[in-house]
Amino acid sequence: MSTATETQAAPRPAAHSRALPEWWPLAALVVLAAALRLSTLGLQSFWFDEAFTPVNVLHPSLFKTLHAITQTENSPPLWYIVEWVDYRILGTGEWALRLPSALAGIALVPVAWAIGKELAGRAAAIGTAAIVAVSPIFVWYSQEARVYGLYAFVSGVLILCFLRVLSAPEDRRRMIAFAAAGALAVLTHYFTAFLLAGMAAWLLWEPRTRRRCVPALAAIGVVGLALIPLISAQGGRNTSWIGEWPLRSRLESIPQYFLTGYNGSPLGHSIELLVALPLLGACALGVRRLLVSRDGAPQASSAAEAATAEQRYRRGAAISLWLAACGFGIPILLALGGSDYLAPRNVLGAMVPTAALVAVLATWPRTWPLGPALLALGAAGLLAITIDIDLSPRLQRGDWRGLARTIPPGGSERAYTTVLFGSAPLEHYIPGLRKLPAHQSVVVREVLETGELPLREGAGAPPPGFHLVEMHQQHGLVAFRFVAASPHRLSEEQLRRYVVDAAEPWVLVPGNARASR
Repeated sequence: MSTATETQAAPRPAAHSRALPEWWPLAALVVLAAALRLSTLGLQSFWFDEAFTPVNVLHPSLFKTLHAITQTENSPPLWYIVEWVDYRILGTGEWALRLPSALAGIALVPVAWAIGKELAGRAAAIGTAAIVAVSPIFVWYSQEARVYGLYAFVSGVLILCFLRVLSAPEDRRRMIAFAAAGALAVLTHYFTAFLLAGMAAWLLWEPRTRRRCVPALAAIGVVGLALIPLISAQGGRNTSWIGEWPLRSRLESIPQYFLTGYNGSPLGHSIELLVALPLLGACALGVRRLLVSRDGAPQASSAAEAATAEQRYRRGAAISLWLAACGFGIPILLALGGSDYLAPRNVLGAMVPTAALVAVLATWPRTWPLGPALLALGAAGLLAITIDIDLSPRLQRGDWRGLARTIPPGGSERAYTTVLFGSAPLEHYIPGLRKLPAHQSVVVREVLETGELPLREGAGAPPPGFHLVEMHQQHGLVAFRFVAASPHRLSEEQLRRYVVDAAEPWVLVPGNARASR
């Protein structure tokens, strides 16, 4: 009888060995995230902010690069140091300069998994990692040569270290890791201070962490204080556009960014609603289960285990909600109080706990299978939009690279009239250009008017003595090329009148152009 029992039990190890490991969804999501970010990393050309970095910030000397940060940027230095190393090794192409952001975006997926698992377990881990892997906004900033991809990643690492401190505050290594993550976060983006404020409040409120957290918070505070001279030198440079954008519109854009990405507005509100409804439905279902107490839960072998699962989910939802509320709410309150630096991309770090909150609510005990199914449907909608962005130029960055390729090579007797957002891309894609200073004039035989659609009234009119020889359109951008029979001396003020759209005019000339006062 013993032999028969052993014979019947023999196939079980073999069946178990054929089962997929518990972490297989994480591996699949990391592969998906890498495919979405790396396969199209160089597809789009640089837009103004990206091109500004290699044109005006990065120099062969790290010292000159750091000095340029104080003169031209409004972010902490860590991202630019990373980008400087990358530029010295790989160059200034799109793929090269975006690679650090892409790697940070890929690395955020396992971090998001760990956040979800710390908050509520494996199901929440899968949900959080899935949203981060396919969300258009996270993919977009994983493919941009600016700080935001790294900002999202360090925000995720900071949240994870915070959660691990809460679970074992007596572990000094976890507290040290939290302090290090906080310091890196402050050195990456100033808005991480709002997440840190929420974490500090929670740590100081809980008796188990109140005393233990003081050295870590003090260390982070020292790093923040060390940045004050840089913040003072930068003086909120290049942020005037934020105040010119109505606060109400910016608040409306934040959920739009989360659902359809940076350039998702052409998709329309109907697409936003299609993606939002399943996610909102999953959250509503979780909230309902949170408010309505019932006995028992799927996959719980006893009432005690069910109660433990409920308690863990409640705490996980509370923590993620608190962090998201601080990440969004504090800058909103500051904006209402007159210190207005609230831009949707600046709260990207707060979208990490938001993704975790959605996953926790959607996978709440007793929401199965509807909650996870709605979450999966919402994630599929996010993935579809991400793929659509790769396929639709209207959802992409302006193609300044393509426009520059349509312009034939020219000599020194040429001037480019463009707009502010076209200045850095043209300087990057047409090497050797420089800004024509005010009150100077230049001898030109050709004038190229470039800008974005829609055109302003009277756009495309030639300067006196010039005639149109060609016009090119490139995915929302346009270039008019005018030629004169003989050279003309035109001032910077005169050239500024010949722009194609209503944005701030900008005049560029070749470095060897004959300019004079």
